[in-house]
Amino acid sequence: MDTGAGAYSLPRWRFTRWLADAGRDVPEDIRRTLVQSLYGTLPIFAGGVINTILVALVCTIRLGQPVFALWLGFEICVCLARFAVLVHAQRAARRGGRTFTDLYMTLALLWAAGVGFGTFISMQSGDWVVATLACLSAAAMVGGICFRNFGAPRLACAMIFVSLGPCCAGAALSGEPILWLVLFQIPFYLLSMGAASWKLNGILVSTIKAERDNDRRARHDELTGLSNRAGLARALEEKGLADSLGPKRLALLYLDLDGFKGVNDSLGHVAGDRLLCLVAERLRDMVPNGDVAARVGGDEFVVLAAAEDRAAVLRLGERLIAEIGGRPYELGKDLAVEIGVSVGIAFAPEHGRDFDGLIAAADKALYEAKSSGKSRCALADRAAAHEPAASDAMRAAASKPAAPIGKLRSAA
Repeated sequence: MDTGAGAYSLPRWRFTRWLADAGRDVPEDIRRTLVQSLYGTLPIFAGGVINTILVALVCTIRLGQPVFALWLGFEICVCLARFAVLVHAQRAARRGGRTFTDLYMTLALLWAAGVGFGTFISMQSGDWVVATLACLSAAAMVGGICFRNFGAPRLACAMIFVSLGPCCAGAALSGEPILWLVLFQIPFYLLSMGAASWKLNGILVSTIKAERDNDRRARHDELTGLSNRAGLARALEEKGLADSLGPKRLALLYLDLDGFKGVNDSLGHVAGDRLLCLVAERLRDMVPNGDVAARVGGDEFVVLAAAEDRAAVLRLGERLIAEIGGRPYELGKDLAVEIGVSVGIAFAPEHGRDFDGLIAAADKALYEAKSSGKSRCALADRAAAHEPAASDAMRAAASKPAAPIGKLRSAA
């Protein structure tokens, strides 16, 4: 079942939190995914509801006893309540509201208890047609309970216990010694289905973790932990360029380190990687929540920021230059280096409405900044949206130093 977009609330009550516990070291976002799975699989939900109500109805019609009418009324009330909470949860999750997960889990337990109650009174009725029908129905429900609720294995085990457990009591009180075999069968069945629930839960958690890790690796730079080019493009797409920002403007700041190549060549790639990680840390500290910092090349970084106007973006660019180039980087004992950074800035939508167009305009502005003396900011002009980005040869020529690249000095 498509449960709809949005997050489902985690349970709040102590008992329901215990029932929904998926084990140690399961992050909250995965716990929310597991809770969401409890609301899914509508065909199984509908099948269980229809089956239990029909069985209770047939038994009531056949025997006409008040206790069976009570069972039928209880099943109808619980099933209607479960359906109402389920529909509300889907709508609330779509709009970001609270879902009544505690109530939903409690109703699931009550429904399973109703199945168990019906099985018990059917076995005590003396009508073995009714007893057979109720027991078959209860056994059939166990598979659906396990499959539907293995996101919360303790809940699944509790539901299986209260739906099948009364069979043991019914067999013990039936007066038929041959039915005492059920006292051995049901516990083994409960253990096997409970183990299956935990196994399925473990597989689901492992799968979600693997998918999350793969998605993170696909969108993040392995060295620095910042977004990579793919992650930046996705962030740009999610922000909808300027369309979803209201009065703010979306700016792309393209950063290229001045002096990095000299450090990398003279001190080696290990020192160069360490320097890139330190630059990434400073970027991460400077970029506010909602904005994105990314590494898109060897020593090239991008900041995707929403700002009130051009002046605010220019101030951000100057802060980046001052913060990244204003203090030395400690690369080891008695070893510190100084570098600078040049910044090219482009705006959406005037310089581009897609990732390629916007970054090409910012790249051209970056070339202008490096050509005019480095450690500077440059804004893209409107023509930049239609002109090719600076070539690698031009970039290399612009970044060639007049003196040795990267200042090394003793940290002592």
